[in-house]
Amino acid sequence: MNEIKRGLVIDIDLNPTKGSETGKIRPCIVVTNDIYNRIVPVIQVVPVTEWNEKKSKIRTNIELEPTEENGLTKKSIADCLQTRPIDHRVRLIKIRGKLSSAIMREIDYALRLVFDI
Repeated sequence: MNEIKRGLVIDIDLNPTKGSETGKIRPCIVVTNDIYNRIVPVIQVVPVTEWNEKKSKIRTNIELEPTEENGLTKKSIADCLQTRPIDHRVRLIKIRGKLSSAIMREIDYALRLVFDI
């Protein structure tokens, strides 16, 4: 299996869920650092959801344009409020690509807002 690295866009099976949690198989962004990614099977991811105008106005949602590098196929939103831990050994479906450093800086800023750090 390919090495899990920060900034990767990976398809994850987020089911089962409860309540308002984001579910189904969807792209997610790895946000844990590479030291943990190498030694711990549980990583933190930010789910990616379909873009819409209402979601695009939320400060902690980051717009993502599809590129060959990131492997996304349509305009999307990184929903930083829905960050969650997953065991990539059992939930990983495939690796799509990687986000740019500029987009990861935007995600980092949104995560700082979410976690008040």
